[in-house]
Amino acid sequence: MQTTLGKDTYLYWYEMMLLLRRFEEKAGQLYGMQKIRGFCHLYIGQEAVAAGIMSAIREDDNLITAYRDHALAIGKGMSARECMAELYGKATGCTKGKGGSMHFFSKEKRFFGGHGIVGAQIGLGAGIAFAEQYQGTDRATICMFGDGASRQGMLHETFNMAVLWQLPVVFICENNYYAMGTSVERTSKVLDIYRLADAYDMPGDSIDGMNCEEVHKGIERAVRRAREGGGPTFLEIKTYRYRGHSMSDPAKYRTKEELEEYKEKDPINQVLNTLLVNQWATQEEIDLINEKVKAEVDDCVKFAEESPYPDDSELYKDIYTDENYPFIVD
Repeated sequence: MQTTLGKDTYLYWYEMMLLLRRFEEKAGQLYGMQKIRGFCHLYIGQEAVAAGIMSAIREDDNLITAYRDHALAIGKGMSARECMAELYGKATGCTKGKGGSMHFFSKEKRFFGGHGIVGAQIGLGAGIAFAEQYQGTDRATICMFGDGASRQGMLHETFNMAVLWQLPVVFICENNYYAMGTSVERTSKVLDIYRLADAYDMPGDSIDGMNCEEVHKGIERAVRRAREGGGPTFLEIKTYRYRGHSMSDPAKYRTKEELEEYKEKDPINQVLNTLLVNQWATQEEIDLINEKVKAEVDDCVKFAEESPYPDDSELYKDIYTDENYPFIVD
């Protein structure tokens, strides 16, 4: 495979994507065992999107996304321990066991969710970018949503304001072709979703989301534009989820042949092949990474199992702060 990025980047991608895949596979297994309750949306198949984004942005850049958020949270630097504990509803979770699968959050890692309402995070992402612009920083904000959210009015209002104010935000539609169980073809005549940017004179592009390098290059261009004051960019990253929309979805609306076609493009296998063909890693080195990832996933499950549930006294905490709402009293 032709590549312009080197050994270190490909090793980073392989280890990250493998961790994300194994974490999600374990989450699915634990959900079936009723260790994890509520909603649970897995990222299996879409790992190249997370990997390509993280290699192209800085640690202090902002990221906000929808409810399929586990992998993006881990990619942004949150620990597998705090993420698994949150899935278990434990006090050691990233939102103290109160948010669950759809509401991961880390102020320190600048990961702003995890949002359960379709499209709600689009306006919030532009708001975060506006704050950075107002404060005079050069941080970029990555604002992600699915193909279903691209039909929401929130997107169009936000696009208009983001272009008008030239906000340093990169809008990303993770197009996995199905909004829950409804295909893109059944919801819009505009099948190339990135073309929605044309109505706002915003740069837009379509990217192969099964290829880490293509994702990295597209994000790198868009983030550079944001930092340099060039305003927002809209990227449609075409990807595919191997599992259903959520754990309760049998995904009978697609054929086995379609699923197998995308599995042939599996991003982890692509990166592994590049590492081996270019002799950037031996099989022994790959085996060590595999063992490291397995140990990390096993450790995060053990941590979640042994962690306590939140105390009842936590129920009303973290809802309001007296500083911002002085009129709230006990």
